Amino acid sequence: MAADRRFFTALVPGSIGVRANQAEAIRMAAEHGFASVQPVPAALAEDGAERHVQALREQGLRWAAAGLPVNFRGDEAAFEQDLAALPGAASALQSAGVDRVGTWLRPSSDSLTYMQNFRQTARRLRAAASVLQDHGLRLGLEYVGTKRNWTAGRHSAVHTLAGTLELISEIGLPNVGLVLDSWHWWTSRETGEDIRGLSGSDVVSADLNDAPAGVPRDDQYDNQRELPLATGVIDVGEFLRALVDIGYDGPIRAEPFNKTLNEMEDGQACRLTVEALNRAFALVDG
Repeated sequence: MAADRRFFTALVPGSIGVRANQAEAIRMAAEHGFASVQPVPAALAEDGAERHVQALREQGLRWAAAGLPVNFRGDEAAFEQDLAALPGAASALQSAGVDRVGTWLRPSSDSLTYMQNFRQTARRLRAAASVLQDHGLRLGLEYVGTKRNWTAGRHSAVHTLAGTLELISEIGLPNVGLVLDSWHWWTSRETGEDIRGLSGSDVVSADLNDAPAGVPRDDQYDNQRELPLATGVIDVGEFLRALVDIGYDGPIRAEPFNKTLNEMEDGQACRLTVEALNRAFALVDG
């Protein structure tokens, strides 16, 4: 008997060119039929989590993953400053009932070798993940598999699923997992079997995107993507089937970085996005 789908749609306004504060994002998610919405730590802390949680419940929504409010990719002073403020942000997320946080890994560097970058990233994310763990939060790491990105600096850094799993092992905390993106999965030439080698609990959040047609895989630009099933270049059905097979139970957003979508009226962008996600999900439903 086939496994049932447990993942659900997520509205992350900035990913589709929509400008919205926390209250507006909740309203838009409900209006257009998303199942979840991105929580914003600063808004929950400044506005008070209670009002947003109440609105979320009234609309029958749940939280997607929050972004990690820590700059761990830059200089040490900036990292330490953000790390010092993280307990407050984590507390606000916990108070609102959020349990997932995600971030992305820079895939190359001009100044750090692969191992220097690996060790620094592991050290910094271990410190951040420890704070999140104290507040019941999981941290997902997204690798960037686009070749133009991981070859952009003098030295490559972690940019594959296998490399990210090694980084997670080095961090060594149980609340650290993956953010899987069909775009980076595809650009890294990974397969459904690579995903099926994971467990559902290994995946904190996921993204679903398609790629422009007529562009070789290694020549794709990371910031020029398409909504799911727009072109059929990426086998989003296999990506989703693998997530069903491992029992992934979290949010999935579209993150197309698409100029046409970004220039649309906010409501139209939301409608087209949720329709694309639902069409993709229909491939694995029933």
